[in-house]
Amino acid sequence: EVQLVESGGGLVQAGESLRLSCAASGFTFDDYFIGWFRQAPGKEREGVSCISSSDGRTYYADSVKGRFTISSDNAKNTVYLQMSSLKPEDTAVYYCAAKEGSYYHMDWDFNDYWGQGTQVTVSS
Repeated sequence: EVQLVESGGGLVQAGESLRLSCAASGFTFDDYFIGWFRQAPGKEREGVSCISSSDGRTYYADSVKGRFTISSDNAKNTVYLQMSSLKPEDTAVYYCAAKEGSYYHMDWDFNDYWGQGTQVTVSS
């Protein structure tokens, strides 16, 4: 059974940090891109970052560049999203998703598998 399980969300104050985890199982992790997406109430889902588990290529949305860092621990089949200097506008449900292949589109529907999400709330 394929699973993507997010964890690490919570309530923090502006300027603080959180680390999200996306634990994958049921597929060959090294062959996949893992992407992070977020959706705030009343807003469209936004692609935040992605990483290639095979070669470490990364991408960041302009809104998080310089504040968020994505990394992959292939031995643990887990991708992390280190979020620093958090802002109230980062408040959202954060989801990870996975797509097999050698390229990636930051598009929710492009993925093969999706997680259930973890809530991040940043207070001002």
